[in-house]
Amino acid sequence: MISKGKLASLIDRITDAMAIVAALLLFLMMFSICLEVVLRYFDLQPLTWVTEITEYILLYVTFLGAPWLLKEDGHVRVDIIIRKFSITSQKLIDISTSIIGIFVCSILVWFGAETTWSFYTRGIPVIKVLEVPKFLLLGVIPFGSLFLIIQFIRRVRGLYEAFSSERIMQKESGELKSGL
Repeated sequence: MISKGKLASLIDRITDAMAIVAALLLFLMMFSICLEVVLRYFDLQPLTWVTEITEYILLYVTFLGAPWLLKEDGHVRVDIIIRKFSITSQKLIDISTSIIGIFVCSILVWFGAETTWSFYTRGIPVIKVLEVPKFLLLGVIPFGSLFLIIQFIRRVRGLYEAFSSERIMQKESGELKSGL
């Protein structure tokens, strides 16, 4: 049986590897677009596959990079309103939005896996310049969403622990104040 610490470490390593793959894909996308621009500038034959590959890479970067970004707490927040609430309320809002994230990603995993499996069993390709099996493109959606669920669960647990310890400290300090 794998220990809790080893499992967390394994999840972190997989999430980090996903982010590295996403970064490499971004580099490949940037390089291919620059090459396309140079070829067009010199009136050379453009690469017909660049736009299509870029579309696929954007899908992969999104679902491979998002779990790492959530792990690092790097997602963009519109906190202009939230900052006006108390710290306790802010933590409750963070917990609530993370629970909503778990729910939404669960739907993505379920329907994404179902659709990917359907496309795999039926052998449906994407008919464009490159003929790619569609399940290879769609498979990253449930995979990345599953790791997003894991990160949201870890986030909820961490926020709940912080919230609980803060409440305990407030109770203890309240008891101390009332005893003085």
